[in-house]
Amino acid sequence: MRPSPWGPWSTYHERGDQGRLLMDPVGLQLGNKNLWSCLVRLLTKDPEWLNAKMKFFLPNTDLDSRNETLDPEQRVILQLNKLHVQGSDTWQSFIHCVCMQLEVPLDLEVLLLSTFGCDDGFTSQLGAEGKRQPESQLHHGLKRPHQSCGSSPRRKQCKKQQLELAKKYLQLLRTSAQQRYRSRIPGSGQPHAFHQVYVPPILRRATASLDTPEGAIMGDLKVEDGTDVSISDLFNTRVNKGPRVTVLLGKAGMGKTTLAHRLCQKWAEGHLDCFQALFLFEFRQLNLITRFLTPSELLFDLYLSPESDHDAVFQYLEKNADQVLLIFDGLDEALQPMGPDGPGPVLTLFSDLCHGTLLPGCRVMATSRPGKLPACLPAEAAMVHMLGFDGPRVEEYVNHFFSAQPSREGALVELQTNGRLRSLCAVPALCQVACLCLHHLLPDHAPGQSVALLPTRTQLYMQMVLALSPPGHLPTTSLLDLGEVALRGLETGKVIFYAKDITPPLIAFGATHSLLTSFCIRTGPGHQQTGYAFTHLSLQEFLAALHLMASPKVNKDTLTQYVTLHSRWVQRTKARLCLSDHLPTFLAGLASCTCRPFLSHLAQDNEDCVGAKQAAVVQVLKKLATRKLTGPKVVELCHCVDETQEPELASLTAQSLPYQLPFHNFPLTCTDLATLTNILEHREAPIHLDFDGCPLEPHCPEALVGCGQIENLSFKSRKCGDAFAEALSKSLPTMGRLQMLGLAGSKITARGISHLVKALPLCPQLEEVSFRDNQLSDQVVLNIVEVLPHLPRLRKLDLSSNSICVSTLLCLARVAVTCPTVRTLQAREADLIFLLSPPTEKTAELQRAPDLQESDGQRKGAQSRSLTLRLQKCQLQVHDVEALIALLQEGPHLEEVDLSGNQLEDEGCRLMAEAASQLHIARKLDLSDNGLSVAGVHCVLRAVSACWTLAELHISLQHKTVVFMFAQEPEEQKGPQERTAFLDSLMLQMPSKLPLSSRRMRLTHCGLQAKHLEQLCKALGGSCHLGHLHLDFSGNALGDEGAAQLAQLLPGLGALQSLNLSENGLSLDAVLGLAQCFSTLQWLFHLDISFESQHILLRGDKTGRDTWATGSLPDFPAAAEFLGFRQRCIPRSLCLSECPLEPPSLTRLCATLKDCPGPLELQLSCEFLSDQSLETLLDCLPQLPQLSLLQLSQTGLSLKSPFLLANTLSLCPRVKKVDLRSLHHATLHFRSNEEEEGVCCGRFTGCSLSQEHVESLCWLLSKCKDLSQVDLSANLLGDSGLRCLLECLPQVPISGLLDLSHNSVSQESALYLVETLPSCPRVREASVNLGSEQSFRIHFSGEDQAGKTLRLSECSFRPEHVSRLATGLSQSLQLTELTLTQCCLGWKQLAILLSLVGRPAGLFSLR
Repeated sequence: MRPSPWGPWSTYHERGDQGRLLMDPVGLQLGNKNLWSCLVRLLTKDPEWLNAKMKFFLPNTDLDSRNETLDPEQRVILQLNKLHVQGSDTWQSFIHCVCMQLEVPLDLEVLLLSTFGCDDGFTSQLGAEGKRQPESQLHHGLKRPHQSCGSSPRRKQCKKQQLELAKKYLQLLRTSAQQRYRSRIPGSGQPHAFHQVYVPPILRRATASLDTPEGAIMGDLKVEDGTDVSISDLFNTRVNKGPRVTVLLGKAGMGKTTLAHRLCQKWAEGHLDCFQALFLFEFRQLNLITRFLTPSELLFDLYLSPESDHDAVFQYLEKNADQVLLIFDGLDEALQPMGPDGPGPVLTLFSDLCHGTLLPGCRVMATSRPGKLPACLPAEAAMVHMLGFDGPRVEEYVNHFFSAQPSREGALVELQTNGRLRSLCAVPALCQVACLCLHHLLPDHAPGQSVALLPTRTQLYMQMVLALSPPGHLPTTSLLDLGEVALRGLETGKVIFYAKDITPPLIAFGATHSLLTSFCIRTGPGHQQTGYAFTHLSLQEFLAALHLMASPKVNKDTLTQYVTLHSRWVQRTKARLCLSDHLPTFLAGLASCTCRPFLSHLAQDNEDCVGAKQAAVVQVLKKLATRKLTGPKVVELCHCVDETQEPELASLTAQSLPYQLPFHNFPLTCTDLATLTNILEHREAPIHLDFDGCPLEPHCPEALVGCGQIENLSFKSRKCGDAFAEALSKSLPTMGRLQMLGLAGSKITARGISHLVKALPLCPQLEEVSFRDNQLSDQVVLNIVEVLPHLPRLRKLDLSSNSICVSTLLCLARVAVTCPTVRTLQAREADLIFLLSPPTEKTAELQRAPDLQESDGQRKGAQSRSLTLRLQKCQLQVHDVEALIALLQEGPHLEEVDLSGNQLEDEGCRLMAEAASQLHIARKLDLSDNGLSVAGVHCVLRAVSACWTLAELHISLQHKTVVFMFAQEPEEQKGPQERTAFLDSLMLQMPSKLPLSSRRMRLTHCGLQAKHLEQLCKALGGSCHLGHLHLDFSGNALGDEGAAQLAQLLPGLGALQSLNLSENGLSLDAVLGLAQCFSTLQWLFHLDISFESQHILLRGDKTGRDTWATGSLPDFPAAAEFLGFRQRCIPRSLCLSECPLEPPSLTRLCATLKDCPGPLELQLSCEFLSDQSLETLLDCLPQLPQLSLLQLSQTGLSLKSPFLLANTLSLCPRVKKVDLRSLHHATLHFRSNEEEEGVCCGRFTGCSLSQEHVESLCWLLSKCKDLSQVDLSANLLGDSGLRCLLECLPQVPISGLLDLSHNSVSQESALYLVETLPSCPRVREASVNLGSEQSFRIHFSGEDQAGKTLRLSECSFRPEHVSRLATGLSQSLQLTELTLTQCCLGWKQLAILLSLVGRPAGLFSLR
């Protein structure tokens, strides 16, 4: 007789006499009346045990209350008959349970097992009782199918009859649920609370629905913290409002299935009165359906059938669909189709129900693990996350589990003193297992020893197996065999087993030890059978791991194939389910040395084999630890490593983690973070943890207590709320290395922030804190900034996206001004950031100083630091600016003040401009986009006129720009006498070294017109004496009138460095009229005009010395002398481009420039300059005695232009050089009036000159007195043109170089040159190269030259040329040097040449 693992139940006592034997048909058929009567009497002693087994083997059988009136033995016989007719497998499994669990005498046990416990003892002749077996399997409400639901013709019946049938069915549905949950009986030896305890887990509703296809697929929604969602809150019962589909997401063990059954039980008890009907389906059973179902078939054939008239009942359900709740458990287990034919039959039906295509209006709830969800879910589905147990819930569960038991206090103490076990109990399934283990261990162990046996999830399950086993006896064979069944199921994606899959002894073993559960499987009308499954999927994985580690059938190579890391970003693309999520974790846990004795016992003392397998698992984990893994796999690896309890492996894993460790968009539990913390304890280097979009439980931060390796910690999730903040505040002071804390996108209120504000001063090492996007109130933000003085190392505080008001912003500005460590406050729309510079002195010393000394220290710090204040787009108004100015005047020096994008308007801008000189702004004041008008521009200019440090003011009303730029303020202002002496001393320096300040006033695109100029110039008058002024009026609407008026007003502005009048709509007359400014404005040296693009710029001397020309320094004794020197040495220039240069315009331009002081450089550019215009321009040259340069750049000229320009050399004696290139660039250089007349030169290159132009050009050049150079290279003279030119040479007074290169000449020209030399006495040298160089140059002297030099290179003379060459050379009696290089003369030609030519007086060279 085997004792029960849960202690004695009903002891079998043999009575003295056998008593009356019950004669029943089955007993007679079994052929052993004594054995049958003994079995009946044995079971009569323990009716509760028999009821539990009836419920296990016949899950669909109701324990009808009508049977309670029967005699106990008659009731037992009736129950045995029901078991026997199920078949041999069920009967044999039941007999094995009797022998395992009840105290059966050994002789009776042998008889029972030999007679009833094998196939030979089971008779198939059951008579009439056996013939009724199929009918007996049906639920009492399931009659033999009518015809197909929905296919029978509808019978006409009145609404009253339909209502009565529907009410009868609804009552039947509720009664069936009541019987199902009322009949749950605890297993023998288990505490009653083992089955009765229910503590609801934490439920959090997601902040967003599945509003995108991507969201519907991934299911990675963020969750908000706050009030728990109760069971009744899961459904919004308001008609036609809110989503009709609810998806309950939770990890394995969170209690999703338990909650689904709890809803059924609550409905059966009448609590969910908003629903008339409730149906619960499991996808693990629906997966067995291979045909398409109608809604009526789903409800009636697979759940509960009406007693009559299915159509009438279904019509009622359709009409009242809003009061029907359909629960689908295990949506993640829904098989996906392998082919491209779309969803399978079950998912098709589920999708139609969710979208309201079928049974429109009904409520649908589905449970699923987080991960990839079917795309058939509607976008508006409500998402609710199950987050397990927190501390109070764990304590509540333990109190209920151990209610009225002496071990309750001991269990609570064990949990409170052991953090690892407490973190495991955050998973409700593990909490139940932990309580069961403590119930078993506490009576036999001293305080503290029980928990020591439960350090990991694996050892928790191991102790559970020991607790469920008979004392002192571990059923090794049965455990390994059941583990093999579990492994086979995991490999094939099978979670439901039939009697054919498991032997009767194993079924009995699983039922006896609460390892298996049973249920009725319906696949159609009249088709149902009993199915078996492990009590939890994690248990199936644990038993499979036991088989892999201890079974001799599995070698270590096969074992290591199962040690993998499963990503939590689930990708279900195959039909097979991925059920082995925790299998690698259990394998790693069994690799712990603590588990070796247990495994060795299972392996029949084969300790070497077990040790080899454990070492193989550890080796695989070492390899995985060194790889680069994603966030989900890092968490899985940490779980595996933590389960092994191997310090060396944990250290390797911790050191291999990257410096930046991100966790994005997958759920994490408190257990996950606790495991991560355990691993990080073995790490020396700091680490950054970033949790972005990860649904986190409110108490998760408690798992990070004491984790000193964290340097940066960031959370971004709408789930984080007050409870999360409170838990985080407890952990922060324990993280000694923490430098950056980020908490963004949360739902924290004032209550949560108060906890953090108290905790932050306890973290003096913090350098950056971020509370972005937390919807914080104004007071909460102010509470946060109060902590700034208590964080001595803080460099950044980010409070962006928290919607504060203007008054709060001004309070924050006051904090920035008064807090000595703040260097920048930046607020722009949603942005709100403090940047700080920690002081060099120790914070502790500052805190210990007296109040007076502290104030002095703050003032010194305020003077030494520089503050940047950016309050952009903050809706500031005039009264706010007044308060801000008063605040800033008491503060430190300001690096930058940016008030752009507010509502200051004219008055506010004026106030800020007036205060600019008092605020000590070092770099920039930005008042852009504040509604400044044209009238306000005048006020701003007047306000800043006296600001010495202003370097630039840029106002553009069109672009809404108002920016002040400042230069560094001088330390002190010198007196008049000191300044005079200083300036006199500067005269000893070079002019380029004179240091003067410069100021830019840019009033661009402001719509300024002529009527505004007078006021503007008055306002600008005060700025002119402060330094060089650059004035920019570009992009306005001054027009011709404004240009004329401005020309009159400019002298009153004093010396300007530049004036920009671009884009003001000026006509050509107005543009040309600006040239008169050269005579009226002494500071003007450069006038640049591009007429078409309307670019007009008046500039002073580039060296920046124009202030001396104003006469504003009367005490400067050398000013007049310096001014005269400057005017004589620095040329003025007028650059006029993109302008139609017609004769009248040129005439006016020259007339305007007549009085311009010189020297003057005139640069003109247009697309084409006509001959008439060019003649007009050249005719006006004598009127411009101060002209030093005339340049025509990028201007098309005609073929006549070379002759006009050549004529200028004789007509205008001041012209000393004419340079014309390619008929597009012409330059005339003039002598100054002080210079005497001298030689001149002319260059006419690339002008397409040919033979027909030579005589005319030579005639014009012959009128010149002295030509130092004539350059006619790159033309088209050819041999004929060059011959003509050489003939005219005696008429041209050239005293220098004549360049005829690149004129396409041949040997003929070279020969003619040789022949011409005797007739040109002034030629002193001639050189010709007809090769690649193509040069042809003749050098002249001022008078007849006694000796001549001739160089001929690469001329390629032919034999017929030798005689002409010799004749020409022989006639050149003055030839003193002759060089012939590479002229292709052979020995014969050279001999002839030498014989005919007399030897030169000088060098004669042949090469």
